[in-house]
Amino acid sequence: MKAAIYARVSTFDQEPENQLQELRRYIQARGWTAIEFVDRGVSGAKDRRPALDELLKDARRRKFDVLVCWRLDRLGRNLRHLILLLDELQALGIGFVTLGEGIDTSTPAGKLQLHILSAIAEFERERIRERVLAGLQRARMQGKRLGRPRTHPTQLPVPGGNVRAAAMVWGVSKTTAAKWIAQGGPQCGQESKS
Repeated sequence: MKAAIYARVSTFDQEPENQLQELRRYIQARGWTAIEFVDRGVSGAKDRRPALDELLKDARRRKFDVLVCWRLDRLGRNLRHLILLLDELQALGIGFVTLGEGIDTSTPAGKLQLHILSAIAEFERERIRERVLAGLQRARMQGKRLGRPRTHPTQLPVPGGNVRAAAMVWGVSKTTAAKWIAQGGPQCGQESKS
């Protein structure tokens, strides 16, 4: 079996070697081969990290069968990001092991722990959804207009000759600006087709 080892330290003066030694011993005891991914000087609160991004690319290419990390907080400090990451690995058929918490998704107990984490994350997503819907309802009751602009801005030339510049000037998405440009430019008072 081929494993991916992930280690992370938050500052450049910290050394990931303690994590790596334990992880290598575990991999060796299981008789697996390993590829190592190490992020140095990167916060676990960040969703994007160079080594983690590379690990995910390799996971999507099925270059390893299991991800092994020292502790969950090395993989991520944001529960939502962590759960999404583990869900993606599970969907790809890649196992997950963390030495600190004793999670091993190849065992029934490890799967249970992962399901509990997923349930907590789902609960939190639903609470966020409820708060967003309540905020939208309050905005509507206050008479605020929500959603895309209903009319094109006043007639303007395409700024800078590109979609991105036009979108910024007109205050719309790049997709909307591209549609307006394709329609011959924004026309004052003309209803948007989007």
